[in-house]
Amino acid sequence: MKRALIPFAIVLLALAALADDELKTDPVGYAPAQPIAYSHKTHLALGLKCNVCHAMKPTEAGEGFAMGFPKESFCMGCHTTIKKDSPEIAKLAKAAADKKAVEWVRVYRLMPIVWFNHAAHTQTAKIACATCHGDLAAMPVTTKARLLNMKDCMDCHAERGAPNGCDFCHASQ
Repeated sequence: MKRALIPFAIVLLALAALADDELKTDPVGYAPAQPIAYSHKTHLALGLKCNVCHAMKPTEAGEGFAMGFPKESFCMGCHTTIKKDSPEIAKLAKAAADKKAVEWVRVYRLMPIVWFNHAAHTQTAKIACATCHGDLAAMPVTTKARLLNMKDCMDCHAERGAPNGCDFCHASQ
């Protein structure tokens, strides 16, 4: 009798983990304090595109797995003259001079069991960044616009006819 309960218990644990998906991510509206006050709204209004600052980081599996943060020296390419007297830019200039990365607090995080490739979504499927990240051009502070849980992803895949099998996003890549 006890052995018959083991598979049932495993299924219940798996379902509980899936149901708990929302609890392991930050809520919609999450806008953590950042080490430097930054506005996507201001930068996008200047005509900058997302991939100018957020380049795809190479990984062992190839390009596109994750989007990176810009190097502080890249930002200083403009900010040596623009708003150079700002206390926030002074923090950026110090980080660039010290060759230390600003420790930005991520607004969007996926669970570690999810394999996600930005290039497949933005370059191959031509999905706009705003689809998942919201209209950053309208946000004075970067705020989580969507939950991005498994249901969101599966619904989007279903709408676009993309693969929806478990091993597509949860395979050991």
